[in-house]
Amino acid sequence: MDLTQPSARHAEAVLAAIETLGGTVAVARALVESGRMIELAGLERDCAMLCAAMMALDPPEAKRLRPALEELLFQVNRLASQLDPA
Repeated sequence: MDLTQPSARHAEAVLAAIETLGGTVAVARALVESGRMIELAGLERDCAMLCAAMMALDPPEAKRLRPALEELLFQVNRLASQLDPA
């Protein structure tokens, strides 16, 4: 893969964002597990930005990133299952 191509650079930036957001979700989950309350506005904003970035990818690049995005979705769903709906 030639990282000098704009689409490849964009895909790598999106992958980095997925990984970063995964770290954020892991921290949020740890806070929830320890009984702390968390604010989800920033996470929601970051997810929206990530979705927009994914939509801008060429289809082959988006397909390549699908496993990482699915893992992030698993992590987000795991966090959601730990949140108190009250």
